[in-house]
Amino acid sequence: MSMRDYSEKRDFHRMQVNSEIDVTTKDGRSFKGVCRDLSGTGMQLHVDQPVAVGEELYTILPSASEAFPPFETSLKVLRSAPDGNGFLLGTAILEVKH
Repeated sequence: MSMRDYSEKRDFHRMQVNSEIDVTTKDGRSFKGVCRDLSGTGMQLHVDQPVAVGEELYTILPSASEAFPPFETSLKVLRSAPDGNGFLLGTAILEVKH
């Protein structure tokens, strides 16, 4: 099986984003990160500080156009691993705010 065959088995394809994102923890700590990619069920974030697996986060991904509102979500951290000068988080989207 090729990598292409495997990647097409995903329910949602990942979209490369690489945009700044605002992150807030449940206890009110706020910081910036970079949303590396986005799918229908989750996001990959790069942040400067450690975040525990299982932690819930609230995020705001600003819109590139005034015609669209920012993308606001509640996330659960599924993976957290050191990555260069920060941490790479694999998250599941719990809720999309309207």
